[in-house]
This record gives sequence, structure tokens and C-alpha cells, in this order.
Amino acid sequence: MQEALSILQKYWKYDTFRTPQAEIIASVLDGKDTFALMPTGGGKSICFQIPAMMQDGICLVISPLIALMKDQVANLQKLNIKAIALTGGISSDEISDLLDNCQFGNYKFLYLSPERLQADWILDRIKALPINLIAIDEAHCVSQWGHDFRPAYLKIASLKEHFPKIPFLALTATATDRVKTDVISQLKLENPAVFQKSFARKNLAYMVFNVEDKLYRLEQILKKNPQPSIIYVRNRKACLDVSSQLNYLGIKSTFYHGGLHAKEKDKNMKLWKNEEVQAIVATNAFGMGIDKANVKTVVHIQLPENLENYYQEAGRGGRNGEKAFAVLLNSPSDVQSSESQILNNLPDSKFLKEMYVKLCNFFQIAYGEGIDEQFSFNINQFCVQYNFPILKTYNGLQFLDRQGIISLSQEFTEKVTVQFVIESKEVMRYMSLNPQDEEIILAMLRTYPGIYEIITAINISLIAKKSKSAENQVVAVLNKLQERQIIDYHAKSNDSTITFNEVREDDRTINRVSKYLENQNDLKKAQLKSVLDYVVNDKSCKSRQLLDYFGEKESKNCGICSYCITLNRTESKVSSTAEKIVDLLKTSPMSSREIQMYSKFSDEAIIFALQQLLEINKIEILPNNKYTLK
Repeated sequence: MQEALSILQKYWKYDTFRTPQAEIIASVLDGKDTFALMPTGGGKSICFQIPAMMQDGICLVISPLIALMKDQVANLQKLNIKAIALTGGISSDEISDLLDNCQFGNYKFLYLSPERLQADWILDRIKALPINLIAIDEAHCVSQWGHDFRPAYLKIASLKEHFPKIPFLALTATATDRVKTDVISQLKLENPAVFQKSFARKNLAYMVFNVEDKLYRLEQILKKNPQPSIIYVRNRKACLDVSSQLNYLGIKSTFYHGGLHAKEKDKNMKLWKNEEVQAIVATNAFGMGIDKANVKTVVHIQLPENLENYYQEAGRGGRNGEKAFAVLLNSPSDVQSSESQILNNLPDSKFLKEMYVKLCNFFQIAYGEGIDEQFSFNINQFCVQYNFPILKTYNGLQFLDRQGIISLSQEFTEKVTVQFVIESKEVMRYMSLNPQDEEIILAMLRTYPGIYEIITAINISLIAKKSKSAENQVVAVLNKLQERQIIDYHAKSNDSTITFNEVREDDRTINRVSKYLENQNDLKKAQLKSVLDYVVNDKSCKSRQLLDYFGEKESKNCGICSYCITLNRTESKVSSTAEKIVDLLKTSPMSSREIQMYSKFSDEAIIFALQQLLEINKIEILPNNKYTLK
């Protein structure tokens, strides 16, 4: 392993391997099929990059994450290691040229998505390459029990027929025992060496707090721990709102979501990485390639969709080995709102069929035609025309993409951005003088409340619908406001693209994939239930709950999570807190925030005492979320 260590030191500047990197590399070099389950931040890519560089030939890396492929190729190229990625938007001629380079140009890595393997001519070209290792990243996607099942992954196993003596290395950061067994079976790994790093994070304190005022608790957490922080939210609007609120409270923050322009993403990322701001408020688009070691707190202020994603996102805290906090804030309405947001936006077979038919009609594709046709696509326009809910439609399109029925470019950024650059009173004055524009302007102001403070992506179709106007009228008003220097307005002409990979067959197309849709919907429901169980279970250690979910048994409590902290409190302390709360409530009903202000006890002590008083029916919660004596 001395040569492997030398490569690690020369290119990656690390002195030693992390456990179990060296063992995985040795297994691959011995020609064994290998399965590696390494939690986020464990250094999975090194496990295939180093053995590939130690041998003649090229390593084939299969990954579903375009952004991660681009990131890894760019990093390898910076190290003067020759690597290529066959990402979307590349013509057949370009792909052919790139594969020529792989064959004759002494390249070491070829990255591609599993969908590329479905093209016979690409597969034929790959068969001719001097492959030395086949690495399958995000291998949980091969299992229908994995949290992002992609049927195209099922075809990876066919590579075994063409490369029978080449080792397969399957890598994933999150997989239950059921998923692990399924991955090994579906990829046809032969007597694989299995390496599984513990999911336990000894320095990460998992905290679940039931709160009424999340912003107040978030402010307390971030002011108590002023080091770098990540706050995860569920949607783009919440990114802007929470970031603005934190800045107002004196906590420097920025935001990150999939709809930002690349330059703005880079700018906001640098602000946070360089610690010019303390916090970055983000959707789950933020995460790939993030390796900031000194993140002190990761806060989820809305419930995640599944514990796999939660574990990965929470795991971005404390990678320097110092104590860090993974906090999940839960309010009484969260369970109900999460169920409606997630479950109501799952497309069923009936909706999927209707959406697919309308999609074909939208582009005037006749039955039995459409294969390999490509179109510009605006999801907002499509949804307005057919009165489809956007999120449910997007989930349906993603499902069709994962099935290989269509290819959907992931450019769902809004193409029109607006910011008002004059004071609100001047905007009101303009509307009074130009009443014909009033409805359109009011629709923008009501739909996008942050449009004065920040450049905001807007949906032209939605504004037209709300203002009962035509889209060209909305555009005309925007142009007029731009000319009069009332707004800063930018419009991009390029939309997302949809490529139809099959001929249109309506029922036959959808019926063929319906079973996968039902399985995925059942899985999402089960995963959400696991999240809700994690949130409401206050009878056991949070770290042990997560380990148990991933099939890892641990007999000892972690000692630092929200449950373990309550165990460490003495009965007398709880009793004195409860007595003080009862005394305060004798004067008038109070919120937990008011109780904390008057009692001076810590929030954790108050919440624990309130739970005890509720359980013994000493107090009750009023409809205004205040506590009162029974």
C-alpha cells in the first residue's frame, strides 16, 4: 500500500488514509467486487480514484449527480489528472470525440450517468475501452427500496458480461440493511468484500426541540454558537425569508438554492466559506462537494422528507472532530403540514398518465411518434395552461426522467428576475398615475414580498393569471417599468429542455412503470413515518434511534443528544422549574417564550418541565399556543 499512500500524499496532500479507505483500495486492487457504505464526508471518491491511478487503463465512474460529476472532474483536472464527464447537453458528435480521447488519449477517468449506458452505440464504444475498474456511486439508486431509485441503474449489471474480470466498486453514504442486500443482488456482485463504516458520530449532538417560535430559538442557537452554521429549509422562498430575518436580527447570513444563477451561487458560497457571514440558509440543493470542517451547527427548521437525507445533511457539522450540533426544530403544526406537503404532491398513476398525455399534446406529438425529439420547456407555462400543481408536476416529470421515458434538463431556474429599485411610496404614486398597470404590479408585490430587498425570480405565467392579464401584457409592463428605472429587470430566453426517449404510447408507456411509481410512493410514505417517529419519540437516545434505522445496534446512549441531556437533569431541578411555571401561570396564560423570559430558566429545562406538566394534566395549551392551568 506504499504506492497508494504516495499517490494520496502527492495529489491530495493527506498523510494517512481514513478508516476503511486503505482496506477498500486493497480489496479493489486484489480484483474483488466491493461494497462500501461510508457516511457522508467519509472520502468515498478516493477509494476508486487511487486504485485507478495505480493501474493501466481507465476507470468508469457511474453517477446520477451531474453537479458532482462536474465537480470531481474539475478537481481532477486541477491536479493534472485526465478526466472526462459525459454530462447532458453534449451532442452525439461531441460524445464520440470524447470517447475517442478516452480510447487514445491516456485518460484515467470517464464519468457518466447510468442513462448513458442505455444508448447501444455508447455501450459499444465503452466495451472497447481499457477499463480497469467500474465504480458505481450513489449505489442505493439501484434498489427500489433506496431513497432515489433509478431503473437505469438496473442495467449496470449487464457490464459484468462485457468486463467479467474487472472489479465493481459500489459506493453509497446511506443504505439500510434491506437496501444493501438489494444493491449487492441487483449489481450481481460476486462474493463482495463489504466495508461498512459506523454511522455513529460521537461528536455530533442530535437535538430535537418542540418550539412555537422557531425564529426566536434559531436566534438563540446561532448567538450561543457564533461559528459557521447551515440552516436547511424546504423551499426557495423560505431561503430568502429566513436569511433576511437573520440579517435583521444582526446575524450575518446568505442563502443558497437551485434557482440561483451560477455566479450568485458561487458568490454566496464564498461569503460563507470565507466566514464573511455566519450562516447559510439553504435547500437540499446545497451539499454536494461541501467539505467545510468547522461547521458548528446544522439546523433543520422544517421536517426533512426522509432520515437518509437528514443524516447526510446533519453530518455536515463537526467534520473537524469537535463537538457540533444537529438541531431539528419542530412545531405543533409541522407533522400535519409535512404530511400534506409531501404526500399531497406525490403523483399517482392517474395523474402521471394525464400529465404525460398533456405533455405530448403540449408539444403536438402524435401517437407512435416523438422519439429523440427535443423541445424547450417552461414548467410554469405548462402548469398554468393545464391547471396542474407545479410541485406535483415536477415530481411527475422527475419520475419520468428517472424511468428514462424523457430526459429533463435540470435547469428549473426561473428565467425572469425583478427587483424594485425605488421606495414603495414612489411605486404607489406610479400606480395612482398609471391605473392600467396597477393589477400587474400589485400581483408581483403580493406574490413576492421580498422583491424590494433582493433580485427575485418571478413566474410570468402566474403573474398573468393572478392579474387576469395576458403574458405579453405583463412583459410590456415590465419593460415600461425598466425604462422608467422603477425596476431592475432581466429576462433569459433559454428554457429547460425535454427530450422524448421513446415513442408516444400513452397507456402502454405509463402502465409499464406504474409499479415503480407505487413502490416509490409507498417508500416515501414509510420514510416520512420514520421521520415523524424520530421527531415524536422522546423516550430514547436520538443517536441510537438513527443508528437503529440504519440497522446498526448500539447499547449505550450517546450522552449528548436532546434526550440524554434530559436524563442528566436531577428530579429536583425539574421539580423547581415546574413549580416556577405553575406560579407564573397563576397570574395569566403565557407562551413558552414568556415563561423563559420571566423565569430565567433555560429553554430546554422549560420545555422538559412543560412536557411533564402536560402529561400529568396540570396544564393545557390554548388555541393561541399559550399555556394555562387546568
